[in-house]
Amino acid sequence: MDGSQVARRALAGGPAGRLVSSALLVVLAAIGACRPSAPSTGYEHLNDMISESLGQVGLGPGDVFEARVYGEKELSGTHQIAPDGSIDFPLVGHIHVAGMTPGDVATLLKERLQAGYIRDPFVSVYVKEYQSKKIFVLGQVNKPGTFAFGSAMTVVEAITLAGGFKDTANTDYVVVTRKVDGREMRIPVPVGKISKGLAANLELRSGDIVFVSDTLL
Repeated sequence: MDGSQVARRALAGGPAGRLVSSALLVVLAAIGACRPSAPSTGYEHLNDMISESLGQVGLGPGDVFEARVYGEKELSGTHQIAPDGSIDFPLVGHIHVAGMTPGDVATLLKERLQAGYIRDPFVSVYVKEYQSKKIFVLGQVNKPGTFAFGSAMTVVEAITLAGGFKDTANTDYVVVTRKVDGREMRIPVPVGKISKGLAANLELRSGDIVFVSDTLL
């Protein structure tokens, strides 16, 4: 018999029963309030920061992005950057976009479309696929950016490629974001302990995002 059934039986027993049921309902409410909520992953506060940092990474040959021009369906579509760093865009023609961030590309397309084609266009760019064999090192490192992925590359090697930690880095709270079966997973890596031989190194996969948080987080 669950708590609600006990309360209903007590309620049916007259004034004394109602008194008992009232006390019982208070207890049940307290128990309900103490039930644990959905477990926290511990990375919620980093999600927006990782996305924002990734948005500052320049695009390169092979990367695929979707450009949307509001209200202009025929101008919206998916583009892959050619080996020479360029794309062909409707009305605009051949333009070089390698090295630009998604925001930079959106601004460039807006300016070109505005120059005689569309009055005040709204353009947005969403990266769908970065070129293969690439990793990203972001956050509190001296040279954040994208790096060629090598066989058996580790998180320590990736941070070294990015110029090492800044003084403000939380060396024991490095988060590796990895896609597994189409879903993102976060892997905490205590790099500071790895360098001291107190923890195992982590081997990276192509496409991994290494994010070094601030000591204040």
